[in-house]
Amino acid sequence: MEIVKTIPELLLAKKKFATPPVLVPTMGALHDGHFALIHKARDIAGPNGVVVVSLFVNPIQFNNASDLENYPSTLEADLAACERLGVDLVFTPETASLYAENRSVLISESSLSSKLCGATRPGHFDGVCTVVAKLFNLFTPIDAVFGKKDYQQLAIISRLVRDLNFPIIIHGVDTVREADGLALSSRNVRLTPEHRKQAPGIYAALKCAADRVTQGAVEPSVLLKLIQKQLSESAPDARLDYLECVDAATLQSINQIDRKCVIAIAAFFGNVRLIDNIELTSQF
Repeated sequence: MEIVKTIPELLLAKKKFATPPVLVPTMGALHDGHFALIHKARDIAGPNGVVVVSLFVNPIQFNNASDLENYPSTLEADLAACERLGVDLVFTPETASLYAENRSVLISESSLSSKLCGATRPGHFDGVCTVVAKLFNLFTPIDAVFGKKDYQQLAIISRLVRDLNFPIIIHGVDTVREADGLALSSRNVRLTPEHRKQAPGIYAALKCAADRVTQGAVEPSVLLKLIQKQLSESAPDARLDYLECVDAATLQSINQIDRKCVIAIAAFFGNVRLIDNIELTSQF
């Protein structure tokens, strides 16, 4: 496995690639959720293809300075995991390698980013779009892999690829969960023991709502009230940031479940913000 830290090193390393790489962008602090992305990348690339992983905590997508400061850094463990999983190249740039001091270009998405996380994290998706576009330009992959846990991010990156004509196929991978249903996240380690006990209630409530859809429920307002009731009982310390039922393609709120849609949630336990979602896949 090759490790490169600068853009010139990356460009030299790319000359050795026999095929276009499959890219897995990450911010490090890797866990089983990231490993699932790497496994998917290897399936796409095949045994003789090239899998590349970026480990970069992107500062411009944080609208909260303390959140950036508290983001975990586990570089040595991340590199060991990448080697174990057969990654061919890891890119670990310094911030100055990607962002000039007098930078003046930012990529913005103006529709899908207006709700959910975008409504309460101004500038977040501008930062995401900008860094992902940079990685696409640097690696020139044909395939890139992202997780569905951040459903909004996946939708926005897919829109970025469509609207800017990046010749890249975006692959979404299902959320990986703990045995009790909690979505894997680098933030989970910051939960207090009591909040860790309550946090699985998020997914349990989402599943309860999805079950109601399979039984014929079609009104999002009913489902959202059910989720809130479930959370008040199983996760009383959860403080909702948002809870919405949205069209899976446009991420706009809907009044009736008559198409593919997603229930998306963000909740705080203390100062730890967790996100999750569930796709509603009943036949409409």
